[in-house]
Amino acid sequence: MALMKPFKSIVARVRSETKVRGSRFIGTAIPVAGRDDIDRELAAIRKEFWDATHNCYAWRLAPDGLQYRFSDDGEPAGSAGKPILFVMQQRELVNTLVVVTRYFGGVKLGVGGLVRAYGDATAEALNATEIITTYPSDRFRVFTPYEDMKAIRPLVERYALKFEEEFLDVVNYTISVRSDQAEEFQALVTESSQGRAGTVKIE
Repeated sequence: MALMKPFKSIVARVRSETKVRGSRFIGTAIPVAGRDDIDRELAAIRKEFWDATHNCYAWRLAPDGLQYRFSDDGEPAGSAGKPILFVMQQRELVNTLVVVTRYFGGVKLGVGGLVRAYGDATAEALNATEIITTYPSDRFRVFTPYEDMKAIRPLVERYALKFEEEFLDVVNYTISVRSDQAEEFQALVTESSQGRAGTVKIE
């Protein structure tokens, strides 16, 4: 089976505001894990901005972004949701929901103006948050005699996304390693300890 690819997502919920010819565009970017999160966050935004002219949005889910949806929420077709989605696709973001709330300022912007305004509002919101890359990982237990700790501990620190350490009759590590580095890590553990240390994959 092919390994799942790394994916990018945002760390925290952020909000920014831009104004275009009197209209307010409030961009809210939210990290989400699935459809339940999306539905809950959309309901909360609509409740918060109940008096807004439009609450347009787009979302994409991991691992590959093929799960996505967008809404123009009453704006001309293709003028709001698609520009939001396009910015997210450009930045390769998944597990992310972006809602752009508009309060109409009295001047019509036209389809081209709306496309720019919604795209810019999305970019402003995403510029305000940190983007992280998540790597698919495998979990292992590593068992090493105390005399091999000096060789094994640096490998654990170098390859581990996170790890736990336990001192018993031998040193036990519970470690998460990037899937694309797992075989290399296992081979180095064996080589560095001359076969005295071992790894067991945790399914």
